[in-house]
Amino acid sequence: MNQMLLASSTAYSPLRKAEIYSLLDEICQLLELTAAQFEAARTGYEAVAEWLSASDNPILRLIEVYAHGSAGLGTTVRPIAREDFDVDLICKVLRFTADRSPAELKRIVGDRLKENARYASMLEEKKRCWRLNYAREYHLDISPTIVNTECANGGELVPDKKLREFKPTNPKGYKALFDRRASLRPVLRVNKALAAQDRAAGVEPFPVHSIAKGILRRIVQLLKRHRDIHFLEVTEDVAPISIIITTLAAQAYEYCVANFPFDSDLDVVIETIRMMPHFIERSFVNGRRLYVVANETTIGENFAERWNTEPARVTAFYAWHGKALADFEALRDLEGVDLIVRGLRKSLGDSVVEKVMDSRTQAVSRARVGNKLYVAPAVGVTLSAPANATQVRPNTFFGD
Repeated sequence: MNQMLLASSTAYSPLRKAEIYSLLDEICQLLELTAAQFEAARTGYEAVAEWLSASDNPILRLIEVYAHGSAGLGTTVRPIAREDFDVDLICKVLRFTADRSPAELKRIVGDRLKENARYASMLEEKKRCWRLNYAREYHLDISPTIVNTECANGGELVPDKKLREFKPTNPKGYKALFDRRASLRPVLRVNKALAAQDRAAGVEPFPVHSIAKGILRRIVQLLKRHRDIHFLEVTEDVAPISIIITTLAAQAYEYCVANFPFDSDLDVVIETIRMMPHFIERSFVNGRRLYVVANETTIGENFAERWNTEPARVTAFYAWHGKALADFEALRDLEGVDLIVRGLRKSLGDSVVEKVMDSRTQAVSRARVGNKLYVAPAVGVTLSAPANATQVRPNTFFGD
């Protein structure tokens, strides 16, 4: 029996695409931090913020600590092959100015963390930040920043990896722009022919699938997961970093929503992925190709800076992007439970797809036992009771 509740008729492809998108949404939910993990991370960073601000060093008496990266944007994806996840924090030191050394700024923050016996045992120094490792749970990456007085958008300055100079950044401005784009909603066309067939067959309109996260955040999560699967066996450090994927997806999503109507949420996902490379700035300077994926909220931050010295990263991005686009296009056109599940497993991983399918199977079983499972013309198995639907009888295994 079809336990995915998928319509198989080509005429009802909007129903099939809506159901495929709901599968993708459920997969993303499983990839996110659990409520317990999120609460642990929140408690951890609040304690760190309190410890830093209680320092006797007057430099640290006026700071702001906040989450950025995927935790701040709502696009977290659990890592593959390890139990801990990362939470990126900014420690904005308001009393430190750009005429002082970036290395000094980092040292001040690190020294304060070392004064706490618990933090000292968990502390790991990274190139531009300090990491607190909470064993087998999560780690906090604490990046010190200062005010960028030359940025009109409230930007900040962060030490470069060699701690020789400050470089512009703007996590809060980036988040505000991303949130605005994520709030945009695509225009979904009404398939008039399909609606007419529905009325003739007595089929209720397919229920609107309410997604609290919004399509853009789901696109970012799906692409990050696809990247992790794609590069799982690649030993070189060439996988596209998350901020590039997030930035290009956000720009492409805004463009698509502003310019095109769509038949389904799944079509929005595919067209957004298709448009992403168009927002990579490419130019020739002194005979060299240069790439820019800019932070639009400040001047001077190029997320693709390493592409200009490591061409393997450029090649890896375009190869991965082409594969991602092909995989999601193929998923849209597949019919049949087995083929769809096989495509999902290949692109997004066996374990998470298995959990989603098990959950759906259990839901169908509960509905069958509770006399809430139906078969409707053209729609197939459904948990609702549209017109002309036939109730599926519970299987008692005793022939009655």
